[in-house]
Amino acid sequence: QVQLVESGGGLVQTGNSLRLSCAASGRTFSWQAMGWFRQVLGKEREFVAAISWSGGSTYYADSVKGRFTISRNNAKYPVYLQMNSLKSEDTAVYYCAGRTRYSGSYSFLGGYNYWGQGTQVTVSS
Repeated sequence: QVQLVESGGGLVQTGNSLRLSCAASGRTFSWQAMGWFRQVLGKEREFVAAISWSGGSTYYADSVKGRFTISRNNAKYPVYLQMNSLKSEDTAVYYCAGRTRYSGSYSFLGGYNYWGQGTQVTVSS
């Protein structure tokens, strides 16, 4: 089995930055893509960003485009989510996810078959 582990969450003021990391342990997989999703209590989990594992193409939700950057170092772990100019509406639990085959849109939550436990990000004004 593979475990995805997020780190880097915390409390930050509006306008500041955080960097989340996602590492994998256990069985080695060949990922097709990895992504970040977030969820606010009582709301659906939503797509934030994704990166194709081999080519490194990146995809973003409109709400974070220009502020967040997803990256990985030469197709290795960890996968990072650099979050700049944070807003109060970015407050959520952030989840790292991985998929092992192409499953349609990178924003499609159901296409990811491995998930981390999540890390809390709180942005205070």
